[in-house]
Amino acid sequence: MRLRLFDQPLLILLAGFAGLAMYVPAAYALALNSYTEARAFFYSGTLTLTITVLIAVAIAAQMRRRSAMRNLAALIAAFTLLPLVLAVPFYEALGTTSFLNSYVEMVSSMTTTGASLFEPARLSPSLHLWRGLVAWLGGYLIWVAASAILAPLNLGGFEVTATAEPGQGETRFTQGGAADPQQRIFRIAMQFLPIYAGLTLALWLLLLIIGDPTLVALIHAMSVMATSGISPVGGIDAASSGVPGEMVVALFLLFGLSRLTFASDTITTARRGIRHDPEFRLGIIIVAGVTAALFLRHYVATLQIDATQDAAVPLRALWGSFFTILSFLTTTGFESADWQAARRWSGLDTSGLILMGLAIMGGGVATTAGGVKLLRVWALYLHGLGEMDKLVHPSSVTRSRRGNSRIARKGAFFAWIFFMFFAISLMVLVMAFALTGATFEQAMVLAIAGLTTTGPLVEAAAATPIVLNELSHAAKLTFCAAMVLGRLELLAFIALLTSGVWRETSF
Repeated sequence: MRLRLFDQPLLILLAGFAGLAMYVPAAYALALNSYTEARAFFYSGTLTLTITVLIAVAIAAQMRRRSAMRNLAALIAAFTLLPLVLAVPFYEALGTTSFLNSYVEMVSSMTTTGASLFEPARLSPSLHLWRGLVAWLGGYLIWVAASAILAPLNLGGFEVTATAEPGQGETRFTQGGAADPQQRIFRIAMQFLPIYAGLTLALWLLLLIIGDPTLVALIHAMSVMATSGISPVGGIDAASSGVPGEMVVALFLLFGLSRLTFASDTITTARRGIRHDPEFRLGIIIVAGVTAALFLRHYVATLQIDATQDAAVPLRALWGSFFTILSFLTTTGFESADWQAARRWSGLDTSGLILMGLAIMGGGVATTAGGVKLLRVWALYLHGLGEMDKLVHPSSVTRSRRGNSRIARKGAFFAWIFFMFFAISLMVLVMAFALTGATFEQAMVLAIAGLTTTGPLVEAAAATPIVLNELSHAAKLTFCAAMVLGRLELLAFIALLTSGVWRETSF
């Protein structure tokens, strides 16, 4: 029996939700009397739903084998093929761009990368809403897929804590009547929807109270929960809420440091408290440590320049560094309004290498954040401590597992394997971008921005901001491949290719 790609229930279901989502910007454009945009979204949504229903009816009677690996194939197809559907209303509503640009924009949104090919002033409010909504739904998909698809296969960072090999299932995720992969997806989706929507609503209301306009507050709230960094005004530093708004946003950015901040469905150890979670603690240590280092650097430099300055300037510089570091560590990419003030205060240029390094480390496993993930960094750190202990005590054969309850016996090995895969992927992408005509700096920034799903790096990390719209077609498609690869990770593709499912998949 052959498994056709478009016959997968998960992909059809996602296409149906995409069609329903198109009615939201259609209604908003209609309220703004933008009838052309309203028709574009309404007709696209209706056509998408019609085709989806017809396909669902046609395959309803077919018998299909259900497995987590086939859902993984559908997930990969969703991030590569579904943006083709999402790009149709964007292309028709904008009307002044190519379909390729619209596709790249939707891939960037759905993978929660947040890199945009267009200046904010070029897009209408309904198009900004569509970008933010697609990214928000992409973040929700990642929340659900991490627990329902990646965790049973020991992928996406779960291989560090698992006893089985990556790509092989474990019984701990098929107990309690949840052995059916489809039932597991629906159950987890219903479990997380109130949490995800409720947190977004809470942040939206808080930003409204502080002073942001309705649309700006909504898109920023959705962007923070999805860690996409999408903004209709060019960044949170241009929002009306100012520093109070950044403080509220910083609290919600903590959800990108560890899954334990909103769920414990993938944690099997007895110590489930957030205070004992290595990812959250490591994330806080990194944010505090880098902030302190930058502040001291700024403080020493400003003493050499001018010892008589306003006392509020150091505090603004301290907050600007803290918020920006936290934002890039969670791969959101928002810059504080005081980040530039911190750079001007010291009289020194802050290198984009710091921001790229933070994005590479990334946030927590099974969150919307990208990067290598903090749990893998923690596993390598513990392994390094063990190796140093052996240098001091060569005859020792065991060491204490204190603080290491979540790391499996081969956790550090798999973390190192992933780090090598990440480095190889980065090298290949840099060469691919160089072949399209990009300079080494541009190639490096584009590759890291794509692999870590941190789109704002293209403007914040390079000495001269990279204009994505000016890239060649080959570079844009390469950037799309980098974003999808960074979102799902290379281990997922390797597991799928070695599973044999792809041999049964056809178009």
